[in-house]
Amino acid sequence: MADKLTPEQVRAFWTAQAIQHGQSPSASWSDVHVLDLEAREIQQRLEDGDRVLDVGCGNGYSTVRFAAARRIAIRGIDYIPQMIDEARVRASALDQRLTGTVEFAVGDVSDLKEPASGYDKVIAIRVLINLGSWPAQQAALRGCGRLVKPGGLLLLSEATLQGWNRLNAFRTEWGLPPIPMPAFNTYLDEEQVVATLAPAFEIVELVNFASTYYVGTRVLKPLLAAAAHPALDVADPQLHWNRFWAQLPAAGDYGTQKLFVFRKRADAPVT
Repeated sequence: MADKLTPEQVRAFWTAQAIQHGQSPSASWSDVHVLDLEAREIQQRLEDGDRVLDVGCGNGYSTVRFAAARRIAIRGIDYIPQMIDEARVRASALDQRLTGTVEFAVGDVSDLKEPASGYDKVIAIRVLINLGSWPAQQAALRGCGRLVKPGGLLLLSEATLQGWNRLNAFRTEWGLPPIPMPAFNTYLDEEQVVATLAPAFEIVELVNFASTYYVGTRVLKPLLAAAAHPALDVADPQLHWNRFWAQLPAAGDYGTQKLFVFRKRADAPVT
């Protein structure tokens, strides 16, 4: 496994992504199909009238999508100023198409300044995995949880160790090498996440929304390419193969990326 990046290196990486990719979803991840799958899952759990916080919103690709689909007031924050600049440009260009309202500001998941219990829904998409240690991730989990109203939802779309290990076990079974964890990520243990939030939250669902897509693109695709089309770039997410698998319903437990749906207890302790 590659050496983990320091927090400063992680910040530099995401700054470079913002500068290189601008408005493109690739500023967050080149595999836009997973971005769209997770956005659809999260969107289903947003309701008209919600006040929503999107922590680690990147360039606003998903945030603005939520505001277009629901009559919500959503605030996106990210610790990379260049990401927020792009998000504001995106929101301004699409303002007339939005059903809800959207605003963006610079903010850090490790030092949240938002009001306690100030939001009906708090979203974090691949944010915690960018923190380099479990203690830092725990603190961020509690910080995000503090912002959710009693009865509200905490929606975490994050890469998990369990999903990653199962996917790699599937690949190993068919002679494929394991997919390494990126040096700028530290994947989450599902059980530890649930246990950390248990005093204030109940786990409603753990949705493996991308399992079918991962099997199709991370197992079957490289196997077929090796047999029939060695020149194919199996990492290219823009192929028709990827588009096809993104349309299929999720099945199994082989997706690295999962959606945790937590509901805050009415009697949650005040923090």
